[in-house]
Amino acid sequence: MEEARIKSAIGKIRPAIQRDGGDVKFLSFDGETVKVKLIGACSCCPMAGMTLKNTIEKAIKSEVPSVKKVVAV
Repeated sequence: MEEARIKSAIGKIRPAIQRDGGDVKFLSFDGETVKVKLIGACSCCPMAGMTLKNTIEKAIKSEVPSVKKVVAV
């Protein structure tokens, strides 16, 4: 259930990330932490940390309040 909501949240922001040449892939959720992989331009972008926190984490937390943090691996 939560995993589906996390993937849905990622799906909502994915077009904006893809417009900049990147993408984000859901890897896992352990009940508190979501692990994602940044792909394409996002994997080496100096702004990737800000995108992770200000865009991806914010979107996921708004959909799934039990998420405490989102990390890129």
